[in-house]
Parts: sequence; structure tokens; C-alpha cells
Amino acid sequence: MRYVIGIDVGGSFTDAVAADEDGRIVGAKTPSTPEDYSVGVLNAVEALAAQLGIAERELLESTAYIAHGTTASINALVTGNVEPAGFITTKGHGDSIAIMNVEGRYLGLSAHEAQDSLHTRKPAPLVPKSRVAEVTERVDQAGRVVVRLNEGEVREAVERLVATGVRAIAVSLLWSFQNPAHEHRVREIIQETAPEVFVALSSDISPRIREFARNATTIMSTQLGPPLRRYLEPLERQLAERSLAGPLLIMQSSGGTIAAEEAPGSAITTIGSVLSGGVVGASRLAQQLGHRNVVTADVGGTTFLVGMIVNGEPVRSSTTIINQNPINVPTIKVDVIGSGGGAIAWIDNGGNLRVGPQSAAAVPGPAAYGAGGSRPTVTDADVVLGIIDPDYFLGGRRRLRADLAAEALLEHVGRPLGLTAEQAAAAVYEVQNAQTADLARKVVVESGHDPREFAVYAFGGAGPIHASAFATELGARELVVPLGAAASGFSAYGLAASDVMVTAELSDPAPFPLDPAVVQANFDRLEQQVRASLDRQGVEFASVELQRVFDARYTAQMFEVSAPAPEGAVDTAAIELMAKAFEQRYAELYGEGAGYAEAGLQIITYRVRGVGRMSFRPSLPEHHRVESADPAAAIKEHRPVFLQVERGFEDTAIYDYELLRAGHILPGPAVIEVPTTTVTIPAGREARVDVLGNIRVNLD
Repeated sequence: MRYVIGIDVGGSFTDAVAADEDGRIVGAKTPSTPEDYSVGVLNAVEALAAQLGIAERELLESTAYIAHGTTASINALVTGNVEPAGFITTKGHGDSIAIMNVEGRYLGLSAHEAQDSLHTRKPAPLVPKSRVAEVTERVDQAGRVVVRLNEGEVREAVERLVATGVRAIAVSLLWSFQNPAHEHRVREIIQETAPEVFVALSSDISPRIREFARNATTIMSTQLGPPLRRYLEPLERQLAERSLAGPLLIMQSSGGTIAAEEAPGSAITTIGSVLSGGVVGASRLAQQLGHRNVVTADVGGTTFLVGMIVNGEPVRSSTTIINQNPINVPTIKVDVIGSGGGAIAWIDNGGNLRVGPQSAAAVPGPAAYGAGGSRPTVTDADVVLGIIDPDYFLGGRRRLRADLAAEALLEHVGRPLGLTAEQAAAAVYEVQNAQTADLARKVVVESGHDPREFAVYAFGGAGPIHASAFATELGARELVVPLGAAASGFSAYGLAASDVMVTAELSDPAPFPLDPAVVQANFDRLEQQVRASLDRQGVEFASVELQRVFDARYTAQMFEVSAPAPEGAVDTAAIELMAKAFEQRYAELYGEGAGYAEAGLQIITYRVRGVGRMSFRPSLPEHHRVESADPAAAIKEHRPVFLQVERGFEDTAIYDYELLRAGHILPGPAVIEVPTTTVTIPAGREARVDVLGNIRVNLD
């Protein structure tokens, strides 16, 4: 029997899923271990083996691969806890990362924030000036060497940077994406001078036009590479010692995996690995359920994550922003706010109730954990409202303290606002539901779509608790809580169900009509790079698919739109199809007639995405349908639960998910208890269990 394993390391919990060739899927949930996340990973593997009733060694000996998503990279960037790095660039351009092309003042900010010019500030440069070195060299926009590289200056720069204590150096020279020869030589000199230093080149990491974004992406990848390597190498070694048969694969922001050995070299691609796992899982499930348009809502311990699937494909972006710095990495587009189960409720200076973005995380956790946390969280509110049974948290493996939850809510929310503990909990519940609905609506509507055409897939430990509220507020047509064998580890299921994916790109700006020979040469070059990269992954693929994409814009515009390019030989007809694909995509994003073809088109960047299809990918198994739709036998008890502000606490049926079967229909108000999460069905709604074990609620 062969298995595949998906492991999602979150801020509070580590979720894991194992699937075998017969369609059986089991899940496990263990606390994350921030002091060393690999401990939580190994604990999760051990828990999976226990669920399967086999020894851990037996499980790993039969595992085709482990797909691992980690928050370590994005957390390091957000908190600034990264490797000190040096930066080598072309003479005269060392201040580019401080100037930030003026973008640094507004990137990633809302329109309201960006317009508040008195209070907007650029962030500190990614590298202080003392660790920036300039070297004489020059390549022009056509890739011709105008000034040869001064190798003596490079050696002096490396020695000076190493003397400051850096053990990682980012190299980004002008126009290196057109001709990387000088960057390659700089790397050789660094390796000769200081072989222990980690090196990243912009021509490898971000071969795109726009100096500041390329520099920032390369520097951040350099800062993340060494700690990611220090994390993955011991983890790979420990898994090998425990007899893991297949490779350890690391999820990337693009929605595909890459070999752990390769990941540190392109560390920046892992920043959204956990975020994209849920979207990939939702994409696989949507194929089984026949949904073309889906909003994914993942509520974990720290964050609320929203992604989209449109016409059967995850919505992607070629750029993301962290701490007002641009990152040139193809990603599955996921929007995030700090509104998870561990989000802390607090009163601001104006006397307003706020929820998040601060989180109690895994340690000390919500007040109800009884582990030293004293600040009230969303989880504490759910306990006080009767939604979470304190004796059945994590299937009864962790007992919660309702008295501590109520005490924290009363002290920090209730008394300041003149409310009881129960009223404070209800207020926190309402605020959390409102801000999650606001983000979901923003993501869908600002993308030019109608929420009524979408189903909401809600998962994560806290997602199913609040899903009915925010999905109704959004105006979606259906809510799906993907349970069955995946339960709250749905992102882990998405990791296990993902394929290997690598991307290569290059900028070569030119106006339309393009020279077919140039376009063909660029795509051929990228396809060759992608195939070579797939060959290095150490995985035997069932098939390989290459997808061509390009970024273009109307002349004089500042930003590009991505569109698909046709396969096969490039001729004049193919160039015309590319132009039509761009204009169609532009109209989808900005409205029919919004384009201005008279300005002409410019291609900016070519991209090839290579997908290695895994020979064994899990699908959620079907369950037998029951003859009766009456789920009465699955009712554990009735208790007062608060689900709707207009109804307050009311007697609510509590169902044991393990006793529900396909075909069961559950009228609200109802609570469904799963060992790793809780599902709420408000009054006036009706839920049904489908053949995959999902809870589905029609919202029309």
C-alpha cells in the first residue's frame, strides 16, 4: 500500500493528511512547535500512523512523497526575523533599495491609507547602507556588455561584506535578465572568496524588468534561504532516518511543490505555501462537485485567508506585496487578515471593539487553554456562546476552561463597554463575522465578479464555525464545509493533492506586432529551463504539461495584465491570438470597452509554467447514502447556543459528525461537532451531507 502525506504547519496547529491508493484518507491535528517546527511535523506524522493503526516506520516506508507547507518564510518576512544579508549591485545604484522607486510609500496600502500623505512612510531599506556594495560593470537594455565587470572590486566588496558578519549575499545587476554573465561571474568570485556564503542572483530569482522590484525580490529570497535550509536539511535527515521512501516536497506560492533540496535556492517562492494549499485542495474538490466558481475561506488560529477559483482555475497573480516591498513571484492570489480563532479582542482608544490582527497563537493561546493566556480571543467567545464544547475541543484531547474564557471577555471587553461576559462574547462573534465577510466581498467584487455566482468552501479549525454567517453576508449561493476525511486539515489535503510546479520567466519588452521568431526563441528558452528544473525534482511524473503565459499592457500604461499564449509553433496567427487573449483578459478585469487598442500593445514578460502531474494524487472518497434523511440518531445532546444576534441563545441540536451519513438533512439551529472543528447551521437554514461527507448549505 502506497501513501501520500500533506502537512500544513500553521501558527497554532500542524494539520496532516495521509491518503492511500484505495481512497482512504485520515487526518491528524497536533500543536505547532514555534521553537522548532520540525518537532510538530514529526509529531503529526506519528499521529497519522496511529490513525492508520500502523507503525510510523511502516507508514514512511510506504510513502510516495510528503508535501509540506510552512509559514516559516512568510512569518520571517513579516516579523523581520531574517538572515542578515549583503547586497551587490551596479555602481551608482546602491541607493535603489532605499529610494524604492517612490513605490515604497504606498505599496500594499489601501486607497485611504495611501492618500494620507502626512502619515505614510517608506519602510526601512531591506539592507542597511553599510551592507550595500557597488561594483563597476554595465550591460545595456539589449544585453550587450558596455563596461566589463571589475573583478577586483567584486573581491574587495565580498571581503568587506563578510567582515560585517553577513553569510548571505544578494546580487542584482542592471539588465542582468537580458545577459546574466556578469552576475554568474560575481557568484563564482564569492564562492572562491567565501565559499560558506549563501548567494542568490536576480537573474535566477527574478529575471524581470523594473530594478527595485527585482532587487527587493532577490534580497528577500537571500534573507530566507539560509534559515529555510537550516530547517529543511535536518527535517529531511530525520525523515530519512525514519525510513521515508519518497521525497520531501515543499509547497510554493504558485500552488505547486518543489523538492526540499531546491527550495532554499528559490526561498521566496515558499512565502505563500500554506496559503495556497487550501486553494489547491478546493480546486480538486470543485472538480468532484462540479463547481466552476469558488471562494475559499480558510480560518486558522491566526489568520483568515480568502482565495478564488474562477472557471475551474485558481486566480493567480504575478506579484505580491509584503511590508510595502514588491515580490516578483507567481502566486495563487490569497488575501489575508489577522482574524483567526486566536485573534485577540481589544478596545481601541476610541472605545471601539476590535478583533485582531494580534493573535494568541499556539502559546500561550486563548484564555480558555488555561496555559497563561489572559487576553480574550475569538475562540474564547465561541466557548462562552456554547458553540464550542469545552470538553470536546480537539475531540476531547484538550479540555478548555469556559470560566477563564468568560473572565477574560468580561475584564477586557465586557466591563469597558458595560456588557456581561455573554454579551461581550456575542459582540466579538459579530465583529469577527463582519470583518471576514467584508474581506470576502472585497476580494470577489473588486475582481469584477458577482458573489451570487460563487460557492463558498470554508475550512480550517475555525472556518466552519463562522462560515454560515460570512457566506450569507457575502451573498454566495452555497456553502460547502469540506469535511469527510479531510476535516479541518483541508489545506493539508490540498498539499497532498498538489502537483510539482516550476516556473521560468524573462522580460523582453517589445511592441506588437511581435517578431514570431523572437517570441518562439523566448518560449523555447524558458521551456528548456522548466524541463531541466522538473528533471531535478527527483519525482517520476505521470505526465508533464507546459503552460505559456505573457504579461502585456497598453502603451504608456504602468502595469501589466497576464494572459495565456498558444502552444506550438509561433507564427503571425499566434501573435494575433496573443493580442486577442490580452484584450479579452483586460475586459474581464476592468469591463467591456475599458481597453484602448489605439494605444497599441507592448509585451513585457514571458513566462512558462511547468506542471509535473503526480502518478498518485488523492481524491476524497465517496460514502454510502442512507435510506432515511433523518439524522436523529446522530444527536448527542441539546444545549443553549448563540448563533444569531436577533435570536440570542436558543436550544440547539448538537450532532456527532462521525454518526452522520450521506443523505442526512439537518435543520437549523444546529451544531455539528467534528474532532478537529465545529460546524454551525443557523435557524432558517438546512444542511445536508453529500456523498463525500461534506456539509452543504443552500444560501439562495
